[in-house]
Amino acid sequence: MCTSAPAVRHPYAVGETPPAYRDPTDAGGGEDATAARRRRRGAYLPLPEPLPVPVIDNHTHFDFREGAVEVSIGEALDAAGAAGVRGAVQVGTDLASSRFTAAVVEQDTRLLGAVALHPNEAPLLAAAGTLDDALSEIEQLAAGPRIRALGETGLDYFRTGEDGRDSQLASFRSHIDIARRLGRALQIHDREAHDDVVATLLSDTAPDRVVLHCFSGDADLARTCNEHGWYMSFAGTVTFKNAENLREALLVADPALVLTETDAPFLTPHPYRGRPNASYAVPYTVRAMAGILDTGLDALCARLTANTEAVYGSWD
Repeated sequence: MCTSAPAVRHPYAVGETPPAYRDPTDAGGGEDATAARRRRRGAYLPLPEPLPVPVIDNHTHFDFREGAVEVSIGEALDAAGAAGVRGAVQVGTDLASSRFTAAVVEQDTRLLGAVALHPNEAPLLAAAGTLDDALSEIEQLAAGPRIRALGETGLDYFRTGEDGRDSQLASFRSHIDIARRLGRALQIHDREAHDDVVATLLSDTAPDRVVLHCFSGDADLARTCNEHGWYMSFAGTVTFKNAENLREALLVADPALVLTETDAPFLTPHPYRGRPNASYAVPYTVRAMAGILDTGLDALCARLTANTEAVYGSWD
């Protein structure tokens, strides 16, 4: 009598959290309802159905950690690959994360990088008298062959008050200059500063490739981006119930200028909003985008990949 061998369970099962992202401190069971709800809110989301055509997460932060979970770059990219996300752009926000970025992009061909001083970092460095030195190091890091963008830079009027705006603007303008001289793309953080971001890009002669990361504007800003050839990167926020402005912007955006991202571990898409995000979650956002646009998923994925490579070049 012959018996069949037991089926081998694939480590990346749709509907389950990838193994590397499971909380090692979670014993399961023996907890009250409140503790169980708290644990679920802090848990990474389940693996989505893989995309039919691979795409790229063009803005993520692998150096940011959530809770007790420690995921290596390889594990993170393996999980992303299982969801149809074949590569990512690791993004720096200060000197430490930019140094980290410059190092890790040389270790895995699935990664490219962006380095910069976040706009909320600029006033702190200016107050310490070290902004110019920090910008000089960013320029050195940006010269690396697998660093393809200056980012995330820009303006943030939500977290930095008026007393920090001059140093934010000075830092932003320096990043624009570096990106233009080195032939790099520019990844922009724009929070409640749309008019001044646009005015600065126009007055300072923006580089050829500009990306508004985690696009947060409306249809009018999307039309401005269309006019100037600036890329719009849509994150999980486009799936939020209160984000009708983003869905309207996506509908008017030039399809050749649309990208997608996670901004992981932030901005986790609906229905998992509030839980930590990861690059393997891109399909949730892309499927929502396809629904908003009423377009085929295959065609949208192919377009997103082509657009991303037009900005950052080849991952090979």
